[in-house]
Amino acid sequence: MNRSEILSEANACITKDRAATHGNAEDNFAAIAGGWEWWLSIREHGPLCAFDVAMMMTIFKTARAASNKSHHDNFVDGAGYYALAGEIATKPAEPVTPRLDAGDRLSLASQSVQNRHVTLNKHLAL
Repeated sequence: MNRSEILSEANACITKDRAATHGNAEDNFAAIAGGWEWWLSIREHGPLCAFDVAMMMTIFKTARAASNKSHHDNFVDGAGYYALAGEIATKPAEPVTPRLDAGDRLSLASQSVQNRHVTLNKHLAL
C-alpha cells in the first residue's frame, strides 16, 4: 500500500465511517480529553506506564460508547483493554532499557513493555 492509498483510505474513514459511527470528532475528542485528564489527576505520580495506557484506552472506549451505544465494538474493545490492564497490573514491574537502532531511532518494538517504565538515557534527544 502506498502513501496515496493510505491517505485515501484515511480520508474515507474520517469523513464517512467514523463520523457516522462516533459522532462529531471534536466533541468525542473533548470527552476523551476530559477522561484522560481525570485519570492523570488520580494516578500515582511518575512516568506513564503500560498500565496507564491500557486504562486510558478504556476511557477512550467509554467516551466512544457514550456517543453511540449501539456500536458493540466499543464494549468489546473496552473489555479487552480492562483485561489487558488487569494482566499488566498483576505482573511484577521490570525496568526496560531502550535500545537505539539504525538511524538513532528509539525502538521498543521487539521488547515487552508490560507494566514497566521507560527511562531514556540523557544523550537521547527526542
